[in-house]
Amino acid sequence: MSKKNNKSQKYDAIVIGAGHNGLVNGAYLAKRGLKTLILERRHLVGGAAITEELYPGFNFTTFSYALSLIRPNIVQDLELVKHGLMVLNMPTTLAPMENGDYLYLGTDHYANYHEIARHSKKDAEAYDDYATMLNKVCHAIKPLFDSIPPDIFSEDPAEIARLAAVGKHLRSVDKKTMHMISRFLTGSAAEILDDYFESDIIKGLFSSSSIIGSKVGPKSQGSGLVLLFYKMGEVDGAFGDWGFHKGGNGGFTQVLARSAQAFGADIRLNAGVSQVITKNGEAVGVALENGDEMYADVVVSSLDPRRTFLQMVNPRELPTDLVEGIQNYKFQGVSAKVNFALDDLPEYPALAGRRDIYRGFINIGPSMDYIERAFDDAKYGTFSKRPFIDGAIQSTLDPDMSPPGKHVLSCFVQYCPYELKNSHWDDERDNLGDTVQNTIESFFPGFGDLVLHREVVTPLDIERVVGLSEGNIFAGEFLAPQMYFFRPAPGWNQYRTPIKGYYQCGSGTHPGGCVIGGPGKLASDQIMGDLKK
Repeated sequence: MSKKNNKSQKYDAIVIGAGHNGLVNGAYLAKRGLKTLILERRHLVGGAAITEELYPGFNFTTFSYALSLIRPNIVQDLELVKHGLMVLNMPTTLAPMENGDYLYLGTDHYANYHEIARHSKKDAEAYDDYATMLNKVCHAIKPLFDSIPPDIFSEDPAEIARLAAVGKHLRSVDKKTMHMISRFLTGSAAEILDDYFESDIIKGLFSSSSIIGSKVGPKSQGSGLVLLFYKMGEVDGAFGDWGFHKGGNGGFTQVLARSAQAFGADIRLNAGVSQVITKNGEAVGVALENGDEMYADVVVSSLDPRRTFLQMVNPRELPTDLVEGIQNYKFQGVSAKVNFALDDLPEYPALAGRRDIYRGFINIGPSMDYIERAFDDAKYGTFSKRPFIDGAIQSTLDPDMSPPGKHVLSCFVQYCPYELKNSHWDDERDNLGDTVQNTIESFFPGFGDLVLHREVVTPLDIERVVGLSEGNIFAGEFLAPQMYFFRPAPGWNQYRTPIKGYYQCGSGTHPGGCVIGGPGKLASDQIMGDLKK
């Protein structure tokens, strides 16, 4: 990474933040011929997609921990394979049950059918119907997911035509699929899953995708939208599949950094931006925290909407309705991470001796009621006494993540509200760690004896370290009023801002959060289109 320290230097474009969207955006701008600088506050690129050695010999995906939603066109356009992209498929899911039984799914459709049939013959028969329905919905939504949304408030004939094109596309979707799309957008995951399945463990597993990173339970209106979003991910063209990048998500963002540099972008670390420099209503550069000033005709913020609009620029330079919209924009982070260094693999009593069961996810959410009860705690300002946990023993896929014979377990945990009612996260960190460890122990007896080291990452830590407001991993909640036409605010859903030359490309823009890259790519399309006018 570049370590230049000029007091001032002119670029065509400056990107604030070297998270995955900032790297994608900077790589595209550089590829398209702009002299581009990417500035990162921390000592490493990646934002929330990093890998760190937090215990000697053990490498942890501190925050983000799996890949699926990265858009396939980005992989091709930025030549990521050439720069070291290596996604390892996560082929299995183990869902332990409170009675000692389990659901174990893999890549063999026939075996999955019989495994589901152990719990419910009806659900085994319904599984293909559910998967087919999801596939149709995802295919119908994908063109909207991967394109700049229209501005429904614009009188520009081009925007009116683009809005009409969206309507034409949706009219081309068959009625049954269109009805299901409307149910996902407005309803709950529970309502949809209850139509297909009867078994608690099946519904618990499938509904877990409906609550990730969001202050909703599976029975909440809006959880259907979260469920649909997570099914939009692809691995080798298969919707809903997930993978693990060699070296963790930090390995992936290193690939993005190499791609950006290969196209000519300059990346500067330990270079926090204090503000965007404006002149006569236009962005002309940035001021760094160390006093340096960098100049460019285009400035792009990959930060969340609160920081992009209320911190990087003076809100008095913005329309009142936009400022109010961003002030009312919902973050409400509810996610935490607990990462473990393990002396060996845990053992599940009903599958004693089986080590192959840990090559994917461990889903601790044995029923929708279990997850809903975990959500109840968060509604009243406490973290879940019995949390939902999405675990992955990543060293089974990539042995370089840990010393020989040892392992790392990444645990995504909900619900952990950013604002605790009667306490503070600095006081509750160890209590959360104990709660997660004890929950795992209840399913995997002897787990605690394997723990060599534990790292607890609260929503407050996410905000402090990564800069995501209120610890929201998506830079803003996935609620219908904050998506597509309205993300992050009505009239400002096309990556521009009211300040000429100042753009946004973070996860707070369409299509949203997770390691997706879409905001970075689509923002670059908008920028290059504007420069050609």
